[in-house]
Amino acid sequence: MNRPLLPNKHLPAARRAGAPTTFQVKSFGCQMNVYDGERMAEMLTAQGMNAAEENAQADLVVLNTCHIREKAVDRVYSDIGRMRYEDGTRPMIAVAGCVAQAEGGEISRRAPTVDIVVGPQAYHHLPELIGKAVRGEAALDTDMPAASKFGALPARPRQARPTAFLTIQEGCDKFCTYCVVPYTRGAEISRPCSAILDEAKALIDGGVSEVTLLGQNVNAWTGEDERGRHMGFDDLIRALADLPDLSRIRYMTSHPNDMTDGLIRAHAEVPKLMPFLHLPVQAGSDRILKAMNRNHTVESYLTIIDKMRAVRPDIAVSGDFIVGFPGESESDFEATMTLLDQVRYSMAYSFKYSPRPGTPAADMSDQISPDVMDERLQRLQARINAHQVEFNSATVGKRVPILLERVGRYPGQLIGKTPWLQSVHVTAPHAALGDVIDVDIVSAGPNSLAGEIAGRKAA
Repeated sequence: MNRPLLPNKHLPAARRAGAPTTFQVKSFGCQMNVYDGERMAEMLTAQGMNAAEENAQADLVVLNTCHIREKAVDRVYSDIGRMRYEDGTRPMIAVAGCVAQAEGGEISRRAPTVDIVVGPQAYHHLPELIGKAVRGEAALDTDMPAASKFGALPARPRQARPTAFLTIQEGCDKFCTYCVVPYTRGAEISRPCSAILDEAKALIDGGVSEVTLLGQNVNAWTGEDERGRHMGFDDLIRALADLPDLSRIRYMTSHPNDMTDGLIRAHAEVPKLMPFLHLPVQAGSDRILKAMNRNHTVESYLTIIDKMRAVRPDIAVSGDFIVGFPGESESDFEATMTLLDQVRYSMAYSFKYSPRPGTPAADMSDQISPDVMDERLQRLQARINAHQVEFNSATVGKRVPILLERVGRYPGQLIGKTPWLQSVHVTAPHAALGDVIDVDIVSAGPNSLAGEIAGRKAA
């Protein structure tokens, strides 16, 4: 019988003997971590291992970690400490991702039960590292090789859902003063166009009809076509749009400095490119943006939004905000609130500043007190939520196409996404996942919409 992990720290921690035959991959953080977790799972499956059910006993547990905020790091060590089974054994434990890259061998010293440490640019070596761990050898790989890891990964298998992530670019050259990504993911690297198209075709052949292109700075992607001619990110989008069975294209996360006029035009000219733009700004004060080394201003950011709305008036804009950056005054914060009212985001992610070791901001004076950050975050999120409700409510009474992605909680209920990334609940007993159907939006909440199949009134 499968038994869950127990939070009993007094049980012995002897690892189960032999090579693992079952695994779980637990991913935390951004969409790129989700993608990496999926690729690790596909790789382990290709090695003959079987995925264990969630919360069930597995021989190998891979913690695919995030290092953006301190709490995320603390959670990793907390999870490691809880990994004990009822029979007194523990699984083989692998720590992957950005925490592995940032802390390296310190992880095994701090948590001796960890068997494998592998960074985000080396996870294609995971099978070799498992072999080392089985033999009792040190299993650590945090190299950032120049060669792409993607060529070492197995072909994409058939997907169980109609949407999929597709990483096209990794790393960051921007060096924002609060961010660890340049140190944990390395310099900006773009995957070749041909490799991206091949992976997209494999996903489409496996049942996917929508892809979300991923990158730390996804719109910084550059490449060449089959004739060696330069391609920008907008050219890649147009090449993907030529794939006949691909219905929708999305992308994230973008940087304002890489928003070209060509990419803006693509939103007007490529019907498969959804009217949704995730464009983090982080703050509404030029003084704070300069301290963050963001290299854009509020004015230049708003100019991008104005250009986008000029060519695609229905565009939904989302963003990221950091509250309590060192030196942030009340007037700086109010400038961020003003920016919120100017843009009126359809949704936004917001966080309290978290000092990360090794980043310039961690050593800045004028660190903001937790109480002030808490109060400002509550005000910011209340404003964001109000705008989100406003955006969703404006959809009521409209007929919109939704791509059905998953089963709802009630019989016959399915959940799909509008072009603007809103979740819609609809009773559609004769529809199937992957279908695109027209629905009439009848009500809206802060996080989702309710719809009826177009032209059909509820009984």
